[in-house]
Amino acid sequence: MKLLEEYADKVIESGAYEPLDRIYVLNKIRALVGDEDVEAAADKPLVAQLVDLAVKRGKIEDGQTAREILNDQLYDLMTPRPSVVNREFWEKYQQSPETATNWFYKLCTSNDYVKVAAIKKNVVFDKPTKYGNLEITINLSKPEKDPKAIAAAAHDTKKKYPQCALCMENEGYKGRLGQAARSNHRIIRMTIGGKQWGFQYSPYAYFNEHCIFLYSKHEPMKINRQTLINLVEIENQLPAYFVGSNADLPIVGGSMLAHEHYQGGRHTFPMMKASIKKPLQFADYPAVEAGIVNWPMSDIRLTSADATQLIDLGTHIIDFWDHYSDESLNIKAFDGDTRHHTVTPIMHRDSEKYVLDLVLRDNNTSDKYPLGIFHPHEKLWHIKKENIGLIEVMGRAILPARLKDELNEVKKFWLGAENKIADSHLPWAKKVQAKTKITKDNVDEVMEQELANIFANVLENAGVFKEDVAGQAGWDRFIKQL
Repeated sequence: MKLLEEYADKVIESGAYEPLDRIYVLNKIRALVGDEDVEAAADKPLVAQLVDLAVKRGKIEDGQTAREILNDQLYDLMTPRPSVVNREFWEKYQQSPETATNWFYKLCTSNDYVKVAAIKKNVVFDKPTKYGNLEITINLSKPEKDPKAIAAAAHDTKKKYPQCALCMENEGYKGRLGQAARSNHRIIRMTIGGKQWGFQYSPYAYFNEHCIFLYSKHEPMKINRQTLINLVEIENQLPAYFVGSNADLPIVGGSMLAHEHYQGGRHTFPMMKASIKKPLQFADYPAVEAGIVNWPMSDIRLTSADATQLIDLGTHIIDFWDHYSDESLNIKAFDGDTRHHTVTPIMHRDSEKYVLDLVLRDNNTSDKYPLGIFHPHEKLWHIKKENIGLIEVMGRAILPARLKDELNEVKKFWLGAENKIADSHLPWAKKVQAKTKITKDNVDEVMEQELANIFANVLENAGVFKEDVAGQAGWDRFIKQL
């Protein structure tokens, strides 16, 4: 069949247009790729063929950004308008929240907003540690930044539109150098905490149904009582999803501190499975079960069907930690007016109960630890140097794409083959080799287990109360004063 005609039929089959619209749809496609139709190939996605055709005809330049923009413009043809998407979502929500999210997620994968093919390239596995199975991913899905975009950004001082990648103004935005294509992007409007928020999926998902809840205004992230109220309201609306917030400070926070948002999805993380190692009692909050979690980071878990008591106790812990110092453990709340303490809050449902994990964070630096005292330490940087955000706090490592090739060279080194092992990996590789008999049959298993062990060390580095005598005594002092 002819390429343009076949894609027009696919657009109509999606439901975004009706059969009577076929000529109109064909002309929309022609405007993007040129008028003349060609034979469709059976072994390549239709949109990829259309993009190649547009390049061949000089309709777009042969560059990463131009290709992404056209790709999303073509998929936008099979995506209903935002008003239609929102109406359909909330109609299906009347059946059940899961009916609505299942429909919306299918839409976002079928129209290539969620980059399913790219996500499948990621390396994903889990391995046991003393904290349970930890999940390791090497992120190969998210494309490297366009070199032209990097160069343009270096000389661009103009105020941006959209202001950031999380602003609602991204919905339907064509894209440009340095600003992602979003023609096929749709956002569900929600009321959270009496204000308008958006609900969308993440294009390069790190786990199943990875979604983002974003405030309608471009305002900085903050963790306080309202955060906990918002998390409860999201759980009430979408009880099958967990929801959490990155911390609101540099080093211990995420990469998007300028825009208030949360992340969620349908995934049970290792931290959620972790047991309570020390129960806690708070007499003023009898409806709340509490305890310190058996986890490498410093986590207090609150569980209750009483949302008010849960929020009240959670707020008390956040406010107390905000001003708490224990300089014998390098824990320091303030330098003058500069705040160093916050939490990473994460919530999910267990039947009628809300489960709230509050992970204590400290972003102090020192001469010994210039990137952060409670941050991956230098000996681990060859594997993980980046900030430890929400997803990793919960036990799922997001490792850089460079490691795929680098670790293949490490395996060659272990097997005595010709290799180009990076100097940064050599001390670790020799240490592993000295303690383990490595063969062709077990080299992958050894590598996976060693990465899980390193990730456990990374999380231990990020914990404020360590798993040693001094750290546990520090926990006791904190809890007693709390």
